[in-house]
Amino acid sequence: MPRTVTIALAISLLWLSACASGRDTATDEAGVKATLEAFYGSMKTGDTATAMAQIAQDAMFVESGRLETREQYEKNHFPNDFAFEKQITGKRTPWRVTINGDTAWVIASTTYKGPVDGDEVNFVSSQLAVLTHEMDGWRIRSIHWSSRPNLD
Repeated sequence: MPRTVTIALAISLLWLSACASGRDTATDEAGVKATLEAFYGSMKTGDTATAMAQIAQDAMFVESGRLETREQYEKNHFPNDFAFEKQITGKRTPWRVTINGDTAWVIASTTYKGPVDGDEVNFVSSQLAVLTHEMDGWRIRSIHWSSRPNLD
């Protein structure tokens, strides 16, 4: 095969592979953020249906060394999150989104300071969310929350 044909073929293959796997990163990042905003926003309103619509069926949650399935989160944890978020507004750092193919991971921290159930709270919660791109959009596969006292 002549050298020019080989080079043209190589360039064509590179272009095709880039097109085949190349979704719009800005659109993906916006979709990931929209999914998380819908999830966290639903905590403020107690909208369980919207929260659960963002979560994959086989999702797992990690908090305080405990694992929860999607069903356990909906039954046990979401009502507590709603009760907490109803009383206080946290200040979240911007989402740091990384996307690799159909997987995204997102990191942020939220500072909570103020009264909750008559007690003063002052802590920082760090979140690591893992999402995957499904046929109907981005879905949360896992969230890991951990917190520490706010020493600032």
